[in-house]
Amino acid sequence: MKLATWNVNSLRVRLPQVIDWLQQNPVDVLCLQELKLPQDKFPLDALQAIGYQAVWAGQPTYNGVALISKTEGTQVQRNIPHFEDPQQRVIAATYDSAKGPIRVISAYCPNGQAPDSDKYIYKMQWFAALENWLSDELQHYPHLAILGDYNVAPTDLDVHDPKKWEGKIHVSPAERAAWQKLIDLGLHDAFRHIHPEDPGFTWWDYRRGAFRRNAGLRIDHALLSTPLLTHCSDCLVDKSPRANEQPSDHTPVIVQLDL
Repeated sequence: MKLATWNVNSLRVRLPQVIDWLQQNPVDVLCLQELKLPQDKFPLDALQAIGYQAVWAGQPTYNGVALISKTEGTQVQRNIPHFEDPQQRVIAATYDSAKGPIRVISAYCPNGQAPDSDKYIYKMQWFAALENWLSDELQHYPHLAILGDYNVAPTDLDVHDPKKWEGKIHVSPAERAAWQKLIDLGLHDAFRHIHPEDPGFTWWDYRRGAFRRNAGLRIDHALLSTPLLTHCSDCLVDKSPRANEQPSDHTPVIVQLDL
């Protein structure tokens, strides 16, 4: 079973790239972020034409998340329960596997803009709500995976130039502490589990030839519960879509589960 995550930075613009990627990489569940589409404009027909189902939470212009899957997801949850938020950032569903049900969550964590901004305060509140919800989810779903754009580079290994980024968004102590609280729930960073020394960047700025210079950050992650981690045989970053014409500034992360 393969799970993947990709912040596509507008599904309207990059639907052909998503379809092409799925045909070349027929994962079981693809978590998308930054759809930037209204709920009623989601291209379900185009995905069904290549054999996929989907559940999604759309939002015009900003945000939006989806789960694109070979089989239909059940027990669908949109947004974090008991957290009032007009922004569409979370969608979860349950999928069958040979080892029983797997709970898969697509998450688009807030950017935060800057450590001295109101958006940063919102980011910290959002992470606290996510932590509380995941604590409950893990009790109900031992096999749980939450994939997405976390907008956090957990350590300096995940940053191309730690000195340059010091004190900035994505690497601040509070953001990294919020990430660690998710880990402390019993979640595991699949990529770092498989590749302890590989930077594995997943995002590169559009400016200054960042992708060509590999001046990136690792901010897209796949977190697996302890029971699910025992089945994880590989996790990789697929850089090829970042070289497309009109690419997203993020690229997919793929997890292989031997289920």
